[in-house]
Amino acid sequence: MPDGAALPRRALLVIDVQNEYVSGALPIAYPPLTTSLPKIATAIDAARAAHVPVIVVRHEDEAGSPVFAAGSLAAELHETVASRPSDAVLTKSTVSCFGDTDLAERLEALGVDTLAITGFMTQHCDESTARYAADRGLTVEVLSDATGTLPLTTPAGTISAQELHETSLLVLASGFAAVVTTDEWRAAVARGEPTPAPNLWASTEPARA
Repeated sequence: MPDGAALPRRALLVIDVQNEYVSGALPIAYPPLTTSLPKIATAIDAARAAHVPVIVVRHEDEAGSPVFAAGSLAAELHETVASRPSDAVLTKSTVSCFGDTDLAERLEALGVDTLAITGFMTQHCDESTARYAADRGLTVEVLSDATGTLPLTTPAGTISAQELHETSLLVLASGFAAVVTTDEWRAAVARGEPTPAPNLWASTEPARA
């Protein structure tokens, strides 16, 4: 890191790691849960060891909702996260974690300038939160193997979980977030260094080739 460069003031955001995505109606398919859940645990443990604040967010809808129903087992945090200490647990009912929580105020109070994102789903709450954070001037890091999604079918077509996950991360890496593996992030945290910043100009090189 160049002399005089500011060290990242990070927080780790753990999004919607709830039973709904593990044993409920929205099973995460890619990366498989056997990959993403251990990587989420690794990220939390690394953050705690480095005194990086850990903020957990969970989604909750009205009682009777087909998913994330208030009071249901599916809406509870998965043991991977519930068994680990955190600095705050926030509850949201919107897509972005900033929508109806005090996350922005908490980050500001902590002096955070770099937000690392883990959890589910890649193209939904993760991407929405990453874009919102970037628009607020935060440096954003997305841990590629500590996130995940499932296949979708809409009137516009069908996409596999892998293609959806990888496409979402590709777009984020083009101009919104550093997309790194958990091991790469853990190493950067241990060194107190930033991860490589997204570069829209470099990302659009194929258009000029």
